[in-house]
Amino acid sequence: MKDTGAKKLPRWLEWAREIQALAQTGTRYASNEFQRLRYRRLSEVATEIVSEHADVDREALLHTFHDQRGYATPKVDVRGAVFSEDRLLLVQERADGGWTLPGGWADVGDVPSEAAEREVWEEAGFRVKASKVIGVYDTNRADPMELFHAFKLIFLCDLVSGTATPSLETSRVEFFARDAVPTEFSGQRTGPRHIEHAFAAHEDPGVPTFFD
Repeated sequence: MKDTGAKKLPRWLEWAREIQALAQTGTRYASNEFQRLRYRRLSEVATEIVSEHADVDREALLHTFHDQRGYATPKVDVRGAVFSEDRLLLVQERADGGWTLPGGWADVGDVPSEAAEREVWEEAGFRVKASKVIGVYDTNRADPMELFHAFKLIFLCDLVSGTATPSLETSRVEFFARDAVPTEFSGQRTGPRHIEHAFAAHEDPGVPTFFD
């Protein structure tokens, strides 16, 4: 099911991302030092665009851009939506105190569903089994905008076993009824539409997968 709630990126961020991606990919395939210097300058231009519009340290950002290697592609964030008696599992992030579906960046070599299952275990203390893809989202189309493009995959997961257990990254682990879900979310890890879609998939197994 096409989701129309995605926010349009500011043009300056679109330009900066595209320029940085071209610089990163171009550096990967550059055949001489002249070409590498030209692509390095493109990376500097992307940095200047971002620093002109956002409160970021220019030198730190430039180092971050230069640290990116290989062909530029979106990062992948995986999340698990787990229910117990119609209540949704959320964890509270130590980093900012906000609430989110358990999850994180997929590692190279991960099977996406297994990565989501692992994240639920590591962040919340529950063994789960992914049963359905709830949605595929362009995760960087909501405030605050992130520098790097990313996709978010949310899996509906069956609860197998375990006990609510916080981790090094999470301070609280709780199940919430629909009308009691916290409104203080953790950055872009989880937002209102992800919660809405999770409950929709739980309540109606036939609901189509949401996507941007």
